[in-house]
Amino acid sequence: MDDKRRLILDQALALVDERGLGAMSMRAVAERVGLTSMALYPYVGGKDALLDGLVDLLHLELGDRYGTDPADIDWRDRLRALGRAVRALSRRHPGAYPLLLNRPSPGGSWLIAALRATLHDAGVPGAHVPRLTRMICAFLLGYTTGEVTGGLPGATDQSPPPEETKNPEELGEQAASAEFDADLEDLVRLVEVTVRVV
Repeated sequence: MDDKRRLILDQALALVDERGLGAMSMRAVAERVGLTSMALYPYVGGKDALLDGLVDLLHLELGDRYGTDPADIDWRDRLRALGRAVRALSRRHPGAYPLLLNRPSPGGSWLIAALRATLHDAGVPGAHVPRLTRMICAFLLGYTTGEVTGGLPGATDQSPPPEETKNPEELGEQAASAEFDADLEDLVRLVEVTVRVV
């Protein structure tokens, strides 16, 4: 990615992190990088192209967080690590993150490619990989988007009252993380069952 384009996208993402997606405009991004709005166009195109660039940037960050060479790692651990990387990305960039669910990636989805490779290495027959990829991707993106937008009930909504000695917010995050990890284990079992029965 061109250095100037990367700088512009980094600043656009920082703006969305600080003020939300609704605050992002060509003018606001231009002010952050010290250019005029028109000077952005050769690097990022219009606003739609800028949003596409944010999607690509999120995929790049997800890939960096996940790691560069997972080939020697058992597919189960890779699937767990991938799920945790997706959730961590949603928490780092809650304003921009829903773009991953709402906009296709012009450069191709890093997440889909990583899931396909993991499922292939798990022994899922090729004909079943696309469907299982869609199912797992829908869970990961849907669940984590629901967490950051408030569209899902909290993990502690049906839990007993928090202990007086612990911070309720910390307990809520612990419960949410434990629930997400349990869901990842369900995904691992789903893949194991798929490999056994097809």
